[in-house]
Amino acid sequence: MKPTIPVCDSGENPDAMHDLLSEAGCLVVTGMAEQTTIDLVKAELADYMQEAESEEDDPENFYPGKTHRVVALMHRSPTMRELMTHPVVEQLGDRHLLPNCAKWQLNVSAALEIGPGARDQILHREEDLYQYWSPPRPNLILASMWAMSDFTADNGGTQLVPGSHRWEADRVATPDEVVRAEMPAGSVLFWLGGTLHGGGANVTEDDWRYGIILTYVLGWLRQEENQHLSIPLLDVISMSDVMRTRLGFDMDYDGDGLGFYDPTVLL
Repeated sequence: MKPTIPVCDSGENPDAMHDLLSEAGCLVVTGMAEQTTIDLVKAELADYMQEAESEEDDPENFYPGKTHRVVALMHRSPTMRELMTHPVVEQLGDRHLLPNCAKWQLNVSAALEIGPGARDQILHREEDLYQYWSPPRPNLILASMWAMSDFTADNGGTQLVPGSHRWEADRVATPDEVVRAEMPAGSVLFWLGGTLHGGGANVTEDDWRYGIILTYVLGWLRQEENQHLSIPLLDVISMSDVMRTRLGFDMDYDGDGLGFYDPTVLL
């Protein structure tokens, strides 16, 4: 039987969401953002997305061509900054990451428009950056993809391999084990850092699939996107404590722990 991606509404009990995500390694949560919020995000990023080049594809590249990519979203989109700490994100982050750290933080932010003709991305794990462990690893990363447009199997819906977060490193997914995420705009796809996944091929003629990826990592691991250089310090000073923690402008432990600094210098 072909595996499936579990789906629930944003009002679902957080413990039930945790259980679904833990079992399958992926989960679609609908109703996470209203259309007005989506429109705000698109407007804030419109100029950057327009300037992003959509290069022809090189099959040797990890990132497929015919795709617009924009990073440093916490500086460029105040609305995405708010969504970074959405209550559902906070609940799932606490349940999946706090058992292995004192505080967790944003790892990567990127807006992606996958255009017609884009190929499937190679399947990979978010946690492959951290080679000191071999799969299956403890939970190091929680990943999310915000649907800014409808995701379909044809327009580049993310590829996932449910259950692969429990596989050994050398197990290869067969075609019948790969599922493409389909969800309406305003939904969020969550997956664990050990789950095999990749951007999907867009086989439509004119339908650009727009998604925003935010991944989160244990507070004692280096962030893949250097948030300290992706957002001006003046912006950070004006943020709430929770936002500063999520961006990694905080100590991992109370007191003189990893990343310690004198808060009076920052504030």
